[in-house]
Amino acid sequence: MGTDSEDERSESSKKRAGAKRHASREAERSEASDGSSGERSDPRGSEDEPRFPHVPESDDDDDAVIVPDAGAGASRSREHTDHAREGAIATDGGANAEGDSCSPDTCTCGEKTAADVESETQPVATDGAGVANVDEMGELGDLEFTEPAEDVSQDVDNGAPDTRVGVPEGVDLDTPEYSIRSQMNDIETPDEKTWFMELDEAVIDEGRCIQCGTCVAACPSDSIGVGDDGLPKLVKMCTGCSLCWDFCPRGGMRYERQWKITGGEDNVKGAGDPITEFSAKVEDDWTDEAQDGGVVTGILATLLEEGEIDGALVATESDEEAWKAESYLATTTEELIENAGTVYNQTLALGNLDLEQWKHKLPDKDWDDLSLAIVGTPCEIEGIRALQDFEWDYQAQNEGIRAVDYTIALMCTKNFNYHSLMGEQLEEQRGISPSEIGKMDVLNGKMMVYDHDGEMIVEEDIENFHDAALKGCDECADFTGFCSDITVGSVGSSDEYSSVIVRTEQGMNAWDMTEPKLDYHDLEDKSAVGKLQGWDKKKAFESLERPFDPDAPRFIDYTDHAENYDTALNPHDQGH
Repeated sequence: MGTDSEDERSESSKKRAGAKRHASREAERSEASDGSSGERSDPRGSEDEPRFPHVPESDDDDDAVIVPDAGAGASRSREHTDHAREGAIATDGGANAEGDSCSPDTCTCGEKTAADVESETQPVATDGAGVANVDEMGELGDLEFTEPAEDVSQDVDNGAPDTRVGVPEGVDLDTPEYSIRSQMNDIETPDEKTWFMELDEAVIDEGRCIQCGTCVAACPSDSIGVGDDGLPKLVKMCTGCSLCWDFCPRGGMRYERQWKITGGEDNVKGAGDPITEFSAKVEDDWTDEAQDGGVVTGILATLLEEGEIDGALVATESDEEAWKAESYLATTTEELIENAGTVYNQTLALGNLDLEQWKHKLPDKDWDDLSLAIVGTPCEIEGIRALQDFEWDYQAQNEGIRAVDYTIALMCTKNFNYHSLMGEQLEEQRGISPSEIGKMDVLNGKMMVYDHDGEMIVEEDIENFHDAALKGCDECADFTGFCSDITVGSVGSSDEYSSVIVRTEQGMNAWDMTEPKLDYHDLEDKSAVGKLQGWDKKKAFESLERPFDPDAPRFIDYTDHAENYDTALNPHDQGH
């Protein structure tokens, strides 16, 4: 064995000296408590008086261990600490009678003897209590853990590992936890990653949203919904996948490139590259309520009757607000006829391709084999075509997107914000309540409004209603629906006839089935269609703040858009 160093011996002496000073101070306090200096008061005389343990001296340097409970500077033998404490403090609440004391080798309190003490193994007091995995020499041993219970708390999957059990009521397990967001906050965003807040900053907040619903349909996490104002809004955490930006016709999608991808090299000039064009009308009484010749309703009804489609997503008038458009899945000819006509505001149609909301109308259908037609504005058809070009999983909208087999575009120069058109322009400025209106039409550059008796009550230049139009429509050069199977409108045909442009083989198939029910002839005035298409394109070139380039990549980087439109980069860093 080695000898203690001088520093160690000095430290040991200090400890013994400290213990003696502590004991001396305790004796002085005991004497002062009864006002005398020479005699000790009976320790059992008062329950309220403080009692102090006697601290025995120890000459064993090797066994001295600091015990926090004993007071500063006090030391005790490792072997006899617990019993020494018992000898100093009586178990009945009073101190030992005078003369009774316990030391490491003797016990006069009658409780234990030295032999008893030596025969017991005492726990090591390192923090005021015994430590289970420390031996008598202070060496740390192996930890022992209790085995977890079996078939009780550990069995949480109930035999189905993919099923969560015990989920609190109202908790949506599909919604990412806040902890995930916290972790993402510490991740540096790659340059190519674009979030909904960029789309919000560049398109929605700027008033450029055309309410097509493509962003809602594109979102793979179903994070985008529709707000009370009819505009897209974030309803749960954005994952930064960039798809809402990429497919937005006013954001990341270069729509003129989509024309070429859909229709080929010749589909970017004039009114596009049609197969054939007609002026046509349906010969039936129900067309009195239809727009122009009722061709759209006639084609859809034929497709339903022939079993080509299971339903058609069209616009209907809201039950709560007159002339406010809503999406509706018509599955019968009667429903199609009931919803014939045009409502001049958007429905976010592509955001309503979640087939769950129409399940009550298609209860017995195998959704994988479902076939639908969709009627929409040219921008909506651009969006559905682009989405169908990719094998993304679009979550709730996916089955609806894949189910669309026929697309019909309505000729369109601009669409309107419902509240601006019906509330401000017609009701407030012209005194016409929406409930008084029986029919509306935009023809030959005029806004025409009729009452329920067919009498015209408004006929004004469409430019008078410019403030009610969607700002993003100014940037659109697609008057004739370049990406559709069939385009239908009124320009180029006489009253009661519709102008029909057949663009694809699918469109030709629909036309061939419908032809026996139609009164038709060659398109009466192709130049009228071409002139209006040219005017629309000219207006778009004046409004677009980016190059119009059908040969450029289909998707526009947000950084490029921001440079052209002077939009904020990283709006989330600017308190967006």
